Amino acid sequence: MSDKNLGGTSNTSVATHINSAFAVRPDLKRKVDGAVVTYPQLSNLFADISNYVCELQVKAGAGLYVEEPVTKRRKLNGSESRETGNGLPNRSNGTIPKTMEADWPSVPAIETSFSVPQRKKLLLQVSRNSSEGIRALNPGTRQVEFGLRWSDIEYLICLPVPEKAQATYNFCVFPTFGDGVSNAPDNFHVHEPMVWTVPEVKVKDATDKPSYRQSVIETARSVNVTVIEPNVEEFESQVQQALRKGEKSYHVKAFRGSKDGFLYFLSTGIVWAFKKPIHFFSFPIIAAISYTSVLQRTFNLNITTQTSSPSNPTDTQTQDFEFSMIDQADFVGIDAYIKRHSLQDASMAEARRAKKLNINGVKSEKDAIEGDGNRETELEKATREIEGREVEGAEDDEDEEDDENFDPGSEGESEGSGTSDDEADGQGDRDGEAREEEESEDEVEEE
Repeated sequence: MSDKNLGGTSNTSVATHINSAFAVRPDLKRKVDGAVVTYPQLSNLFADISNYVCELQVKAGAGLYVEEPVTKRRKLNGSESRETGNGLPNRSNGTIPKTMEADWPSVPAIETSFSVPQRKKLLLQVSRNSSEGIRALNPGTRQVEFGLRWSDIEYLICLPVPEKAQATYNFCVFPTFGDGVSNAPDNFHVHEPMVWTVPEVKVKDATDKPSYRQSVIETARSVNVTVIEPNVEEFESQVQQALRKGEKSYHVKAFRGSKDGFLYFLSTGIVWAFKKPIHFFSFPIIAAISYTSVLQRTFNLNITTQTSSPSNPTDTQTQDFEFSMIDQADFVGIDAYIKRHSLQDASMAEARRAKKLNINGVKSEKDAIEGDGNRETELEKATREIEGREVEGAEDDEDEEDDENFDPGSEGESEGSGTSDDEADGQGDRDGEAREEEESEDEVEEE
């Protein structure tokens, strides 16, 4: 840029403002520089924008309130509260600033991998203050990328990560109405879920040396947030892990469309993770669970949900989620889980019957309304009928072998010397007619 004056502002002054405003975003700085060169008449505008950005940065660093668009505001407990775009209220409301501060009481921050809502390494802070929450910061600038207050968290779930050589855990945070299924009220801003990974390691400088996973769980419980974890009483997979053999596993590998993932059967619902979009099917929203494409080694699990908007409870919506290629080794545990929690089995519904590949025969109305106590589950019936078909198939193979060994020539030689009943009857009739003709001729000669 030259130093000549454009619209009252020198290019050197504009460049200085741009360098200050976009120091942490060199990609934006390059774009702005290019725009100034292409459109020099907009130099004053870019200078004003840069000055405004610098003012916002100063205010944010001081913990002052930063104005957000009207769309980012919502009412909480009947009063209007301004929030930042990452879901964390600012210090002016007595809560969290946008930048990391030493006086923020938290579990020692660690740099960890996030997969939702962003796939990148960030600095994680978990506050011990019930009015604050969880946030992810840029490791270099300490600026908040995103976060959630404790009061905005509906479910906090800690799950062991499969297919890892070292014991590793994923924390899945589902905000209010952010389970991927539920309907939010009108004008309600729904935050995105969060997923981050922590290895089973000790917290640095901790006196009792708990693992970082345990520290997060204890911190959440101290602010009255329940942490849900899998347990053997609910479900344990029968498929052995490839890397950590002998260790209990609680996941079921499946596919949703072409995307692979894992199902976890927990005490309050079923989780589908860990790739976007993740879902949590809590018991109240599950209308039915059924099975389709039941084969010898795999089957599909269908979860039907029914939700309604809090703004209009009578307007219900039904959604179907199909998870395919589940190992048959886990069907007994899954079926027991469904029965234990009294989840409705709707496999005989008309919409499902067309997809059952004719596994189950048509039942009469009387059979359909029999008590559940003596009724087989759909998987048990399908398995029994598959085994029956295998036995029939073996018998058919034996019949085919007999047919191949059949020799019509030899059989004809051994059985062809005799005469059939029909042939014998025909021959007898002809002999009788001949005798009658001879007798009639004799009578004529005598006359």
